[in-house]
Amino acid sequence: MRAEEWDERYAASQQWSAEPNRLIAELLDGLPPGDAVDLAAGEGRHALWLARLGWRVTAVDFSDVGLRRGRGQPGSDRVSWVTADVLTWSAPPASLDLALVAYLHLPEADTADLFSRAVGWLRPGGRLLVLGHDVANIEHGVGGPQEPAILHSVERLAPVADLLVVDRLEQVPRPTPAGTALDTLLWGRRRA
Repeated sequence: MRAEEWDERYAASQQWSAEPNRLIAELLDGLPPGDAVDLAAGEGRHALWLARLGWRVTAVDFSDVGLRRGRGQPGSDRVSWVTADVLTWSAPPASLDLALVAYLHLPEADTADLFSRAVGWLRPGGRLLVLGHDVANIEHGVGGPQEPAILHSVERLAPVADLLVVDRLEQVPRPTPAGTALDTLLWGRRRA
């Protein structure tokens, strides 16, 4: 989708919950706050949540309407909001402790390039957390994009995982009101 299409979606209604994804919250629980980027942040639910925990967060998205919605939330002054395409956004000004990419779906070559760049932005020991719809979700789950070429899988994220010390690379179920969705999780650390 283009930025204009997302602008229209965000202008029509709130797209996501104000709370963080349950699995993201579990994985980041207890991690000491540091510098983070939330790529394709949308309305900023994860960026705002991280900021409440003491993180210094940059939220990047190409939809200014989505980011404007985030800027209107309590605590938004603790987030740096950047309207930019994550595919062309230049590296953050300092190395990071966390790069978060939640439910960003792009063609495989763009995904590999972006995630590899994100690993390069991390400090040694810094964390990459990628969570998104798994390609198997189309046939065996509910909701999400229906275009196989943009969805994640363990195999598709393996080249990025090779750049990390991987804690988890797996398909994970996600309960929803409509049934169980299938996601792919990559959770790892940059080598020292």
